[in-house]
Amino acid sequence: MHLLSVENISKSYGLKELFTAVSFGLQKGDKVGLIGVNGTGKSTFLNVIAGREQPDQGRVTTAQDLVIEYLPQNPVFAQSATVLQQVFKGSSPVMELLREYQATLAELELNPTDSILQKKLISLNPRMDQLAAWQQESEAKAILTKLGIVDFQANVTTLSGGQRKRVALASTLINPADLLILDEPTNQIDNDTVAWLEEYLNKRKGALLMVTHDRYFLERVVNRIFELEQATLYSYHHNYSAYLAAKLEREEQQQAEAVKRQNIMRQELAWLRRGCRARSTKQKARIQRLAKLQEEQPELRREELEFAAVTSRLGKKVIELAGISKGYGQANLIENFSYVLVRNDRIGIVGPNGSGKTTLLKLISGRLTPEQGSIEIGQTVKLGYYQQENTELDDNLRVIEYIKEVGEFVPLSAQQRISAAQMLERFLFRPEDHWKYIADLSGGEKRRLYLLRILMEAPNVLLLDEPTNDLDIKTLTILEDYLEQFPGAVVVVSHDRYFLDRIAEKIFAFEGGGQLNQYPGHYSDYQQRLAEKRTKIAKPKAEKQQVSPTVKPKERPRKLSYQEQQEFDLIEEQIDQVERELRELGESINQTGSDYQLLQELVVKQQEMEAELEYLMERWSYLNQLVEEIEQNKQRVTGGAR
Repeated sequence: MHLLSVENISKSYGLKELFTAVSFGLQKGDKVGLIGVNGTGKSTFLNVIAGREQPDQGRVTTAQDLVIEYLPQNPVFAQSATVLQQVFKGSSPVMELLREYQATLAELELNPTDSILQKKLISLNPRMDQLAAWQQESEAKAILTKLGIVDFQANVTTLSGGQRKRVALASTLINPADLLILDEPTNQIDNDTVAWLEEYLNKRKGALLMVTHDRYFLERVVNRIFELEQATLYSYHHNYSAYLAAKLEREEQQQAEAVKRQNIMRQELAWLRRGCRARSTKQKARIQRLAKLQEEQPELRREELEFAAVTSRLGKKVIELAGISKGYGQANLIENFSYVLVRNDRIGIVGPNGSGKTTLLKLISGRLTPEQGSIEIGQTVKLGYYQQENTELDDNLRVIEYIKEVGEFVPLSAQQRISAAQMLERFLFRPEDHWKYIADLSGGEKRRLYLLRILMEAPNVLLLDEPTNDLDIKTLTILEDYLEQFPGAVVVVSHDRYFLDRIAEKIFAFEGGGQLNQYPGHYSDYQQRLAEKRTKIAKPKAEKQQVSPTVKPKERPRKLSYQEQQEFDLIEEQIDQVERELRELGESINQTGSDYQLLQELVVKQQEMEAELEYLMERWSYLNQLVEEIEQNKQRVTGGAR
């Protein structure tokens, strides 16, 4: 089924061409990953396709009644909305009904004896049944839980930036759509959630267009890749690994054509230099052909980000952490953790959002002080700390001024040095960009500039907090090459699984209750150990269950078993009870004060209950789907009998 046609669209900002004469079509089963260097116009491209911006030329034509759901980089939220109200923001009848139902519930909680509200809530129940809205509500809660949002009635204005982005992602996923457009959906979500989102998008049947630099997404989810390069859109009907091979072939072909064109130009120039006059028509034609060849000469600027490792000498003693503990309020993030960092350590830090990953880096860097224990830093250590917030960037400075604050020149070796301007060009900042104000750069360009500044300061220990956010694949690849040959220690917080697999040789995992455990090997090795552990835990439970949620449709019974019917009758009440207990538990955590032992027990219990809620939500969804199929089977049998 054809969904969308793009015909010769172009877009510029000022003198900069973002894309020119772009044409393509999208079909129902297309899953497209859009890639390109930061600042090339990827987000603008999505805005045009989604209808948020108009192209300077060309047009975008959509199929009749096409429904598009769009997750921008910076979503807008209603000021007074709760989490669920924000999730149900769509304009479909189901979404409108769910918003009305949630608003009525919220009012009734404030005025429980209001008879008008009670009657209204009762009148909404049949409509919820008719539109199958209960399942939609359950799916929304399941997705929010997967994304780490468990307080469904919280006001969105009270959430952190990362939490709001996840609410916006849930809202985009829950609304039925023919085409899903996502701009950097993996930013600000943890590794486990990224893996869940990958699986979710892989199973989703509708079309998908997303900007992402997650190479595992590009390998496992997409079947087409669009690359925006020098205002041209290149289309590949491949996943990531096949795209790399196809791109190499295209570039080799372009290079061969350029060499051939240059040889012809040399022959024509040699003919002209022999003094031949342009008297005849044939001679004039040759001169015109030379002029045309010169005009058609392509700009084969193979922009490569290059940066040799510039470091200071690092002594034997690096950093020693001895029994450190740290918490905020009632939350105990790190409990009695010790580690001796050595030269050439490559450590990846993972864990849920808010678990303490950034806190650990701030402790190591000296920006925070542990409540217990000690941190000793060697005298020769020169830290390079790449912060997630990039707060050190001054928007009022020009790009070249910001880099020259480090120095006019940077030594690459005893005999070689490089200027700040040359360093910017190696980091893909063209000469015309050097005098731009930082405020005019894209988010990805700002992070690239900030990274360059950190590396230019010649650190010998690197602390990197989510360095892969907003960085394009070309920059990521060169950063990985740089870190592999970096002659010092690297400690990195990242949700980019591909990046961790290339860089990390040891994983520190936050596992709740202040526990920070160490796992040798790459991220995939760590995931394999976790999977083995979960299998051992889940196996006894699975043996007790007579029916598995993963039973294939053909094996499903024609009616619910007695045990399933009982479970189906009680499961909504169980979900409500667990949600109530979670809210009460949250209040208890807020009131624990300085009793860290009690706090740790409550946090562990909270994690267990969240896991129980997640299981109940999945089980509820399975049972409802089973009931619907049984009803459909009955209707088919009844219809056939007539």
